[in-house]
Amino acid sequence: MSSKIGLTKISLSIGLASGLFVSSLVQAEDTIKVGVLHSLSGTMAISETTLKDTMLMLIEEQNKKGGLLGKKLEPVVVDPASNWPLFAEKARELLSQHQVAAVFGNWTSVSRKSVLPVFEELNGLLFYPVQYEGEESSKNVFYTGAAPNQQAIPAVDYLMNDIGVKRWVLAGTDYVYPRTTNKILEAYLKDKGVSEGDIMINYTPFGHSDWQSIVSDIKKFGSAGKKTAVVSTINGDANVPFYKELGNQGVSAETIPVVAFSVGEEELSGIDTKPLVGHLAAWNYFMSVDNEANDSFIDAWHAYIKDENRVTNDPMEAHYIGFNMWVKAVEKAGTTDASAVQEAIIGVSVPNLSGGYSAMMPNHHITKPVLIGEIQDDGQFVTVWQTSGLVAGDAWSDYLPGSKDLISDWRMPLACGNYNVKTGKCSGQNF
Repeated sequence: MSSKIGLTKISLSIGLASGLFVSSLVQAEDTIKVGVLHSLSGTMAISETTLKDTMLMLIEEQNKKGGLLGKKLEPVVVDPASNWPLFAEKARELLSQHQVAAVFGNWTSVSRKSVLPVFEELNGLLFYPVQYEGEESSKNVFYTGAAPNQQAIPAVDYLMNDIGVKRWVLAGTDYVYPRTTNKILEAYLKDKGVSEGDIMINYTPFGHSDWQSIVSDIKKFGSAGKKTAVVSTINGDANVPFYKELGNQGVSAETIPVVAFSVGEEELSGIDTKPLVGHLAAWNYFMSVDNEANDSFIDAWHAYIKDENRVTNDPMEAHYIGFNMWVKAVEKAGTTDASAVQEAIIGVSVPNLSGGYSAMMPNHHITKPVLIGEIQDDGQFVTVWQTSGLVAGDAWSDYLPGSKDLISDWRMPLACGNYNVKTGKCSGQNF
């Protein structure tokens, strides 16, 4: 073979390789990448895997509608494996390496706290779909799950006013969400005249499995002649043995009702719910809600997941709301640029699945109805109480001394997440 022919072949090879490289770049530029940051392994996989599937379904449906800004959406899925520091690494990977336009993810507050500095540093967008403790407002986070005034406070009001509860067990997993929520609830209960002796607080680690002595202590605490209830912020797969032990020790909804903030249809689908009938959960959505929007969502979910027995739940609805808000904000801004979307999304309103529309507020929280549901023997909930309208999420609690004077408003000229109305100063992140 002559050197000339050899050079020609090399040139052709280089040309083909260059062409393929350019083609792949063009192809990449023709898509809008969307990050999915949910644990697919570890203790939180029981709750988060479904949220990953929800996002893939929503992205697929949007692509069937023609995508966004004339481009297809491309999901980028990572697994932070219920490892809180790994969440930060995976968030940085999504924003820096994959250059996603937005991220939908996280469940626990400790994982959200882990990624928060990354999103603020890189000016990324995080849509967070799970109820949380409040006491936070970031320009880079949109809180589509419930704040305490959209879940915890109404649940306590229901137990106090409708059931007559006088003694309170605040049981949670040992991390920031349960501890801060219970701090708010303890202050709220004392403000309502509940004595310290009528409040029992207990924390257990993630994945806790031996509930015998704790449930025994709860039974003893509830035997003082006053109506007692458990307010549960237990997260993840620890709920399975907890509810099983309640049944083992004969703790029923009639004797000591439990109202949970982290147990929905997905968690109940893995256990025998017959001993739990009558226990409660507070959410902003239940699968059993009867309206056309919810029926369509359930049908789409079953068609996508190819399993008629798979349930829907509140965080899935929060992703549905958050994703549609992001799409509408991008269309409104005409770009996926984070700063433009941050400005455009305030005031955006989209249908929720509980009835009506939810809007993004200036504090990056949304308006939602609040529902109290009673567990049925089929693992579904029957709504026993709900607000008459939508409740706007509060970033800062009215019941904590350091928070009651703070407001959040990300519109100009204030553009502050924790503006003190007494001092007239912004003491946190502002732009």
